[in-house]
Amino acid sequence: MPDTELLVIGAGPYAYAAAAYARDRGVTTRILGRPMGFWRDQMPTDMFLRSGRDWSLDGAGVHTFAAYFEDHGLDPATHDPIPISVFLDHTDWFAEQKNLDVEDVMVDDVITTDAGFVASLADGTTHTAEKVLAAPGIAHFAHLPAWYDALPVAQRSHTSQRVSFDDLAGARVAVIGGRQSAYEWAALLCDHGAARVDVVHRHETPAFEPVSWAFVDAYVEQTEAHRGWWRGLTTPQQQAIALEFWQVGRLTLEPWLVPRLDAAVVTSRAGTEVIAVAAAQGAPARLTLSDGEVLEVDHVIAASGYRADLAAVPYLAGLIDEVSVTDGFPDLSPGFETSVPGLFVTGFAATRDFGPFYGFTKGCPSSARIAVGAMLG
Repeated sequence: MPDTELLVIGAGPYAYAAAAYARDRGVTTRILGRPMGFWRDQMPTDMFLRSGRDWSLDGAGVHTFAAYFEDHGLDPATHDPIPISVFLDHTDWFAEQKNLDVEDVMVDDVITTDAGFVASLADGTTHTAEKVLAAPGIAHFAHLPAWYDALPVAQRSHTSQRVSFDDLAGARVAVIGGRQSAYEWAALLCDHGAARVDVVHRHETPAFEPVSWAFVDAYVEQTEAHRGWWRGLTTPQQQAIALEFWQVGRLTLEPWLVPRLDAAVVTSRAGTEVIAVAAAQGAPARLTLSDGEVLEVDHVIAASGYRADLAAVPYLAGLIDEVSVTDGFPDLSPGFETSVPGLFVTGFAATRDFGPFYGFTKGCPSSARIAVGAMLG
């Protein structure tokens, strides 16, 4: 007899949302992982969110982010933009309200049996479950430039690794990428005394002005109203929506960054890319750009985003040969179920089949409702 009906692996926003909604629907559920581990360990403590109070975790629509603000008597005007510390405190509050009882233990491996699934944990114990929902987030999916390994380990980091900056005070740093993380990391480098920051990216310098993410609402609503909606769109329709995300997410960045981007320190190297790297242990690295400029730097931060690769999720190693995958993404049913019956995947790894909005916290409540609804039939 399985220990639980549903085992949720991961303890980030998508996992919290799924576990909470499953319990709301009467499904016995266990959730395993370091509570909000990626957000606590792999994001800077002094960063801010692009999202607002309307991006909730609660599929039931009760314990929302806005409800947290009201419960804590917080003034939205003085928390705009929202510090990551406030969001994390909200997730603790959410877990408490929902009685999630997150088990702070990592899963080493998951296999299938005639009775369902068996998960082997890092502490030597096992759990059995009828169904598993994996919410691996983006921690395993860091995308790196092709030339990245030419740099000594001490001179390179991905944004998911570079969450403190004091050791780069007085340093010359190249940030590779041009989205929010690139320019926010540049701002954080300024805050911590970097001598020079070059932000290198192929597209034009983004505008820094207020944007609205409200256009996402209709797409999420369509996904819930018409299961499999995203995959039913034509390629031009999908590309048009992707272009909206490009314009809002990459070509327009938050205006509150501007005062922190010291013009005497930060240079935007728009329309360029790194074409050659010369590096040696203990010496500055030399980056040759496509416009002929050569940058001599002490450290390189890859703000190059993430690329799904389900095979990179360690605890799925025992199942990966059974899971149908396309371009690193699991092939999912309209209910987030993989080709392995009873195994569900939500979050960033679901974006190929559900659209880019499911790589953002915005998709948490609807993905929980859809996945749990599919489990319950």
